[in-house]
Amino acid sequence: MEKLTIGIIGAGRIGRLHAEHLTRNGRADVRIISDVRVTDEMRSWAEGLGIPSITDNYKDIMSDADIQAVFICSSTNTHVPFIVEAARAGKHIFCEKPISLDYRQTMAALEEVKEAGVVLQTGFNRRFDHNFKRVRELVEAGRIGQPHIIKITSRDPAPPPNEYIQVSGGLFMDMAIHDFDMARYLSGSEVTEVYAQGAVLVDPVIGQLGDIDTAVISLKFANGALGVIDNSRKAVYGYDQRVEVFGSEGSISVQNDHPSTAEISTSAGVVRDNPKYFFLERYHDSYIEETRWFIDCILNGQPVPVDGHDALQAEKIAFAAKQSLLEGRPVKVSEIAVAN
Repeated sequence: MEKLTIGIIGAGRIGRLHAEHLTRNGRADVRIISDVRVTDEMRSWAEGLGIPSITDNYKDIMSDADIQAVFICSSTNTHVPFIVEAARAGKHIFCEKPISLDYRQTMAALEEVKEAGVVLQTGFNRRFDHNFKRVRELVEAGRIGQPHIIKITSRDPAPPPNEYIQVSGGLFMDMAIHDFDMARYLSGSEVTEVYAQGAVLVDPVIGQLGDIDTAVISLKFANGALGVIDNSRKAVYGYDQRVEVFGSEGSISVQNDHPSTAEISTSAGVVRDNPKYFFLERYHDSYIEETRWFIDCILNGQPVPVDGHDALQAEKIAFAAKQSLLEGRPVKVSEIAVAN
């Protein structure tokens, strides 16, 4: 069986997640993983997965001629330079989202990828979720006619640490960016206009750090459809992930995933499990699927299902949302590249 030889940059939570999934994929051969701080625990973990080498120097991956593809799972501020180096080294790239916090840097990185002729897939794993993928298939098949309204609810069970908020790029870039990509994916159309409203209702410290924790975002699409996204950093009942596409001939909706579908009905009321608690549970299978698609597409010479263009568009929408919030007006996505 042909295998793709892989190096992973970043051994934090998401890097370890990908490493564990990749080492279980029969078509992947993870040769090396790097992190800025290698510990004995990390060495033991890598050894347990059968990864033969771990290093504190990512250039060991870039300079290894046997490595065909690089998984970039490091902090966002490192993505662009790592993409550029990997592209110039002729290695295919899987990069976690967002590619950068500035879409102009992303554009420059994508030019390097194009010039090098390598493949870049972005980590919008929700496209590979069984529920959302089915919605996309039904919309594409015309089962609900022309889409009119796309509604997305995305609420985390608890806010991230303050240290993360300080460097994440804000709610629109680190959280809602998944929803911006999902809006494009489900509608089959580009977003043309964004109007964002935000508030600090969960934790005043988030506001002191220059961010918001609650948002409602209105979208207009090129195909005439309208969209609404609502975000919160804290849903006390668990990870709230729902979508609905309403069209001229009907609607499709997806409710939350639960640990079980069991319901207890008594005189006191009807009770069921809360939604799965967070993204590692809710999207476990989608992370496996996105890496499988990347490997299969590279080995079979096929285009990846979510590429650099998708990352760039989501980042532009996030930029427009932030500008809309600051200026209190709708912002056309076409304004972004022209005015900035």
